[in-house]
Amino acid sequence: MNDTFAFAIKRLRFDEHYQPSDSTRITTNFANLARGESRQENLRNTLKMIDNRFNALAHWDNPKGDRYTVELEIVSVEMAVDDAQAAAALPLIELLKTTVVDRKTNERHDGMVGNNFSSYVRDYDFSVVLPGHNNNQPRFTIPADFGVLHGQLFKAFVSSPIYKEHFKKAPVICLSVSSSRTYQRTENHHPVLGVEYLQDEYSLTDDYFAKMGLKVRYFMPPNSVAPLAFYFSGDLLGDYTALELISTISTMDTFQKIYRPEIYNANSAAGKAYQPSLQHQDYSLTRIVYDREERSRLAVEQGHFVEKHFIKPYRAVLERWSARYAR
Repeated sequence: MNDTFAFAIKRLRFDEHYQPSDSTRITTNFANLARGESRQENLRNTLKMIDNRFNALAHWDNPKGDRYTVELEIVSVEMAVDDAQAAAALPLIELLKTTVVDRKTNERHDGMVGNNFSSYVRDYDFSVVLPGHNNNQPRFTIPADFGVLHGQLFKAFVSSPIYKEHFKKAPVICLSVSSSRTYQRTENHHPVLGVEYLQDEYSLTDDYFAKMGLKVRYFMPPNSVAPLAFYFSGDLLGDYTALELISTISTMDTFQKIYRPEIYNANSAAGKAYQPSLQHQDYSLTRIVYDREERSRLAVEQGHFVEKHFIKPYRAVLERWSARYAR
């Protein structure tokens, strides 16, 4: 065994007819929306919210606010250790890829790859490793190597030939800000991303994504009520077009209104000093059904799944690969 990893990519359209595949992480946010009696209505309303948000931000030469529509693909990344293990490939990561359709010109524009981010190994780190490390401990601490393997796997995928074959630019991942940190509004204002915020110190998620080779900046887009965290590897403001940035904002601002309405669908906007809170009561609900408690419970189950089927069986292989990759 030569301890090499082979990546494979599967792409699946996310539309009102979407049904999660058997290999999809069931804690994935968009998979959660696609279950139950309200699944099709959930999906239809979510996509309409994304289009409305996009057109509100891309308002130039768009008098009726209906010029653009956003198409979404779920990008599932599988990884196998050596060719002999290809049949038992692990569904490693899931991202979203946006495409912007201009109804006026009939042109299709590449949007952003990244956006939403979900990972089996991250479930393992946060739902198995971290609680186990702090079990019966007097104070909360972080293991010395926390997130290192996950970060190396992500960087290996993004630098792989198959990533470059499918995507022209580096991913940008857009997440909620941390409720454990305070964010200060600055005077820096971007025409698309909006006003920039700075945090008092990096959160655990920020540090975790840093091990993936990603920096973070926080912006509150026009007509948003809270900043979003943008994770990227190059120049967020210089590497991407306005339409690419808007495709991420419209997609993830919509998802966050559904997932975290206390923060992103609050009835008042973030002030100069802002600390997000999921205990905030002055917010509005969307008409989209989302089971946040189920998602948290399933994250633990899937963390144990990856421990059983990936971490333990291939521990020696992973440790050798990780040590070489770090050189």
